Amino acid sequence: MKRLSIIIVTYHSEHDIYDCLDAVWTHCDLPSEQLEVIVVDNSPDSEPMFSRLRQRYGDRLTLIHNTHNGGYGQGNNVGIRHAAAPVIMIMNPDVRLYEPVMLAAVQAFEHDSSLTMLGMKQMFAPGIKSPYSFSVSYAMNGYVHTLLSAICNKIDWYLPRWMHFSGSCFFVSKQHFLSVGLFDETNFLYGEEEDIHYRLYRRYGASMRYRSNLHYIHPMHLREPDIDYERTVVEVAIKMNEKKGYPRQLTVRNRLRNVNMLIFFTRIKLLAGRASKTQLNFLYARRNMLYKYLRR
Repeated sequence: MKRLSIIIVTYHSEHDIYDCLDAVWTHCDLPSEQLEVIVVDNSPDSEPMFSRLRQRYGDRLTLIHNTHNGGYGQGNNVGIRHAAAPVIMIMNPDVRLYEPVMLAAVQAFEHDSSLTMLGMKQMFAPGIKSPYSFSVSYAMNGYVHTLLSAICNKIDWYLPRWMHFSGSCFFVSKQHFLSVGLFDETNFLYGEEEDIHYRLYRRYGASMRYRSNLHYIHPMHLREPDIDYERTVVEVAIKMNEKKGYPRQLTVRNRLRNVNMLIFFTRIKLLAGRASKTQLNFLYARRNMLYKYLRR
């Protein structure tokens, strides 16, 4: 009987997927027959990667070539519908496990049937904390959002009403996930975690738990600043918040308040030699981009 199904959606992810899967099995603390690992590939030609995966891992993997590249949420939905276990672990291919986490997570769901989601502490590397284990909803005032997100991530204080786990790696009840319609497939990429958290919270209340003693690596700090990425994130946030009844301008203004706070703190860090002018200039570029949205 399967107790855990891990879903990994890939898209030209050959540079990540092998290390990701090696870490999964290195740190698996479940009997092998209780773990299911499903890779859903959204790339046009999956066979070269799948062939190497079969050679390397044999029948320990379920490989699914998606019929089309429907985005992150749609790809995960394909894997979740195929999954045999009652507990799902959503994992990005650039996530790395470096300690056992599966047994503790599965037992948490088995001991509490009301548990909907379980999040873990995100790390940039072993011993280096990430400030993105969970994020505050952008429906909240942007100044409060910035301070609350920074403080709560630092002290591991998770508030399920206002905060959602990073979508890069989390556990969820398959039954609960199916009951709210899975990921929104009209959203191609980004913002999925806040949307699914909102829908699960509306139905099941504060049934989410955060385990700061369980860790995974997601090296977001290595990503290059990208204004096109920031623009896409804003557009998705506008769309998702409009679904909840929040006007477009509110989302943009809260994003703008968030960036203004980041500029303020980055200026201070720059004086202390803990930030660069490049970081500050990128924040100015983000602010200018948001002003353009306000004028639309």
